[in-house]
Amino acid sequence: MTRTATIPAEVTPAALGPGQESVWDYPRPPRVEPTAERARVVVDGTTIADSSGALRVLEFGGPPVYYFPRDDVRMDLLHESPHTTVCEWKGNASYYSLTMGQRTVHNVAWTYRDPSPGYEAIRDHLAFYAGLVDEAYVGEERVLPQPGRFYGGWITSRVVGPFKGGPGSAHW
Repeated sequence: MTRTATIPAEVTPAALGPGQESVWDYPRPPRVEPTAERARVVVDGTTIADSSGALRVLEFGGPPVYYFPRDDVRMDLLHESPHTTVCEWKGNASYYSLTMGQRTVHNVAWTYRDPSPGYEAIRDHLAFYAGLVDEAYVGEERVLPQPGRFYGGWITSRVVGPFKGGPGSAHW
């Protein structure tokens, strides 16, 4: 991969093992790519999203963010949130909260309804915060959430860091 950003001097990328990729080899600006791996989101034992056609966004310093086609998401369990954010690359994000019985998970997922040029592929796809759901998987591997308050990357054993979002990484 072509690196279009510089690794901060205080960061030492982890050594790669067989079949692994480093977040420090991901591009800036981010790249959108299809993944053949199944991705799933589960809350209270209910599958909220399940797709073999997800897209992943790879951004320098962060683990992949998985975007699910709307048709692969239980939209009947989600409702629009007033929360919005802006990504310098992808544009304006709108959020969804999840309600199941008495449980509500606020701002559990986000989407780009009108993404910036170059990111049209993720239009109306939804990404979920792994740290706000009970379980998230890539293939059969349960993922760990990217550290930090607002990052949405999914960490698997195939991705090495250190990852943006952890202590001391605010300026990366």
